[in-house]
Amino acid sequence: MAMGLSTGGRRGGKSQPMSEINVTPLVDVMLVLLIIFMIAAPLLVSGVPVDLPDSKAGALKQDNTPVQLSLNAEGELYIDEQLVPAEELGAKLAAISEARAGEAEAPRVYVRADRRLDFGNVMRVMGEVNAAGFKKVALVSEAGAEAR
Repeated sequence: MAMGLSTGGRRGGKSQPMSEINVTPLVDVMLVLLIIFMIAAPLLVSGVPVDLPDSKAGALKQDNTPVQLSLNAEGELYIDEQLVPAEELGAKLAAISEARAGEAEAPRVYVRADRRLDFGNVMRVMGEVNAAGFKKVALVSEAGAEAR
């Protein structure tokens, strides 16, 4: 009698592909990515560091992207995140105003000024904004303890 070797249910000794997916490594990778994004997301919201004053005012609705003017504690002026010399502010704002003149809604300007700045500096910038033709101007502040 000839004894045959058992192949464990496999035909001809060939291995069959697994029809099951191991989900555990996929879940591990997704959890690691979730943690990375949770840590990295607050770091992505960057801009010009400005210590904003507190206010009870609520947030404004944003339909289109506003122009953001930022004045830091040293008095440096930024349009969005680009440093602009004070003497070039009027020309830059006029160019932005002309470029956005065709939009359906008038462009908004958000002015972010450090709380330690002299009020005269802020008013000078507001005057330049008005002279450039912007009519929708808002001063940005942080929500105070009462509004939170």
